Amino acid sequence: MILDNAVSIAQSRRGRFAEGSYSGRSHVLLERSLMAFRNSAWLAVLSGFFEPVLYLLSFGYGLGHLIGKIPLQNGHVVSYAMYIAPGLLATSAMNGAIYDSTWNVFWKLKFDRIYQSMLQTSLGSVDVALGEISWALLRGFAYAVGFMCVVVPAGLITNWWAIMAIPSAVLIAFGFASVGMAITSCFTTFQQMDMINIAMLPMFLFSGSFYPLTVYPGYLQGILKALPLWQAISLVRDFTLGMVSWGILWHVLYFTVMICFGVTLTAKRLTKLFLR
Repeated sequence: MILDNAVSIAQSRRGRFAEGSYSGRSHVLLERSLMAFRNSAWLAVLSGFFEPVLYLLSFGYGLGHLIGKIPLQNGHVVSYAMYIAPGLLATSAMNGAIYDSTWNVFWKLKFDRIYQSMLQTSLGSVDVALGEISWALLRGFAYAVGFMCVVVPAGLITNWWAIMAIPSAVLIAFGFASVGMAITSCFTTFQQMDMINIAMLPMFLFSGSFYPLTVYPGYLQGILKALPLWQAISLVRDFTLGMVSWGILWHVLYFTVMICFGVTLTAKRLTKLFLR
């Protein structure tokens, strides 16, 4: 019966785009992730929600009393808590997507051998990539909604454009998850995985989460603006603080290119590893 279903799925995809690597059943991996979440993974997901809230309480309200108001590009001033809140939201979306698409994927790839089994069925490499990335998107969406439920009652959101921070967080999660999974597919040891944390920590500290980039020299500002986390923080901050302009489209384009690159590389890597 299972073999008949696999054959029928393969026949239905015959002649279509990417028929050898995509069966249209990426939702199966999302269902598996939801089952794992209900059984044991919920604690790890829940901890990712509290992290930005704790940063907001300690830095936004603790240091905020010492720092005072922060001037914006449009001439307005906001409290320090209002300034760092969008940066923490973007960072939360990044962290959730990265950890799901790196350590979680690495374990399935090298130890559980789950993907090898999946790719022996009607599932293709693109199904696996999109299924795992979809779970990261769902996690980024949940973090964004939960964080907004904290900052709105706290009075840190004062305009309706801020609602766009939620789809922005999903876009950010999509970009980081796709690239994160692509990079992970190239790693072979746990020691190599530590390189991800080495890259994420300085990006978190120096990408404008807690202070404007104007404190740095001009040449260094240009380098930091090329980082994906700065693009993410700027996108969310522009919406939450009401600084909406056509420049937001550049951030969207940045993550669109990032997504296309990540999904394509991930599919090619999985195909090379398991469908030789």
